[in-house]
Amino acid sequence: MPLRIYDTLRREKREFVPVTPGQAKMYVCGMTVQNWPHVGHIRASLSGEVMRRYLEHVGFTVTYVYNFTDVDDKIIERANAEGIEYQSVSERNIDAYLRFAEQHNILPATHYPRATRHIPEMHSMIAKLIESGHAYTAGGDVYFDVRSKPDYGKLSGRRVDDMREGYRIEPGEAKRDPLDFALWKGSKPGEPAWESPWGPGRPGWHIECSAMAMKYLGDTFDIHGGGQDLIFPHHENEIAQSEACTGRPLANYWSQNGMVNLGGEKMSKSTGNLFFIEDIVSRVDPEVVRYYLLSTHYRSPIDFTLERLEEAAVAYARLRSPLERAEAWTAIDGAPAGGWLGEAVAEADRLFHEAMNDDFNSARAIGHLFDLSRQVNRALDEGLGPAARSAGRSLLKLGSVLGLFWKAPVSEVWSDDVQQLVQAREQARKSRDWKRADALRDRLLDRGVVVEDGPAGPKLKRR
Repeated sequence: MPLRIYDTLRREKREFVPVTPGQAKMYVCGMTVQNWPHVGHIRASLSGEVMRRYLEHVGFTVTYVYNFTDVDDKIIERANAEGIEYQSVSERNIDAYLRFAEQHNILPATHYPRATRHIPEMHSMIAKLIESGHAYTAGGDVYFDVRSKPDYGKLSGRRVDDMREGYRIEPGEAKRDPLDFALWKGSKPGEPAWESPWGPGRPGWHIECSAMAMKYLGDTFDIHGGGQDLIFPHHENEIAQSEACTGRPLANYWSQNGMVNLGGEKMSKSTGNLFFIEDIVSRVDPEVVRYYLLSTHYRSPIDFTLERLEEAAVAYARLRSPLERAEAWTAIDGAPAGGWLGEAVAEADRLFHEAMNDDFNSARAIGHLFDLSRQVNRALDEGLGPAARSAGRSLLKLGSVLGLFWKAPVSEVWSDDVQQLVQAREQARKSRDWKRADALRDRLLDRGVVVEDGPAGPKLKRR
């Protein structure tokens, strides 16, 4: 089946047809960096990054853009509270994101644009909107005229007249309509400012993403990602200002990921209900975090608790176990497995791709990895040797499409007494003295050492 992607704008899954054959261009709304990165940032990044991995896997050349909003009200507030420059707040949180993204095996983006480095592109876009009558100046600010775009609200499904009831013009704002949004904010004392044709100021939140996306990807690109909390107003406003500027769609597929719930409550910056990645990686292996976040479809909400992560660690260890038994990371590709094992590998490969072609359904794809994992274990138990290792390599490669299994096992140096017990147990097994072999296994367990028998001989690991 062809790759189909759910498009929030059209509210249906559609076959992926790229703007440019053989290429896929993606923009994912990144962090507003007033604070340390949290699990919501990692989930949004993973959702887009797995799309990118799969598109590359099936042969597309992908240009992937992940932006940073490095100046806004909250960043300025944080800097003022700490008595430092706003750049210091932005830089430390960008550095933290990049470090934690690497720890979770998130591929580096093709471009990491920052708002403050694309002011000229925003000026150019704002000028076009004013010239075409879609924007207006007011008291040093520039606003987008929402009513100049008759289809405003088409992404979120909201009607302009219904929306007006919940909006009002704040003191100091000179906009004509409560729904109009700022493209350029006139400078205020103590805030960073850039010169512009409309006076000193700084960009509004929405204009920066449109300007940066179009700079790196063109007026129309393929996929626009980000959290579902951005559908309104951020993505809605991106569509309005971009289409008003160019007369063309900004993106052909709007793919927003579901929210993260902590103990059944939505994670929120305003309530402080956050789970910072720094806290998580101190207690949970990032490989387990990645596995857990991908075990739910990207558009669905996901509960994130330590209890769920502990359960995920057990499941992921079970999934990885046959890879370690088969020494898949060091095995050399050989002839593919035949017979029932070859059929199991082919079936898992088919079903894995079928799941991913259905709107990047990583949850279902992981289920097929478990099916193949069990078959590899069976082959190892039956002593199929090279065929089992070949099937293990197939499992490793499929998991790698999702960015899993990137950590090869680290060999441990075992003490002399442990090695002597292992050697004695092997001798007992060769002599078919199963009672003594079992007793020696128990003595190893008492020392916290688990023995796994495989085609390449016994393998040891900590219990």
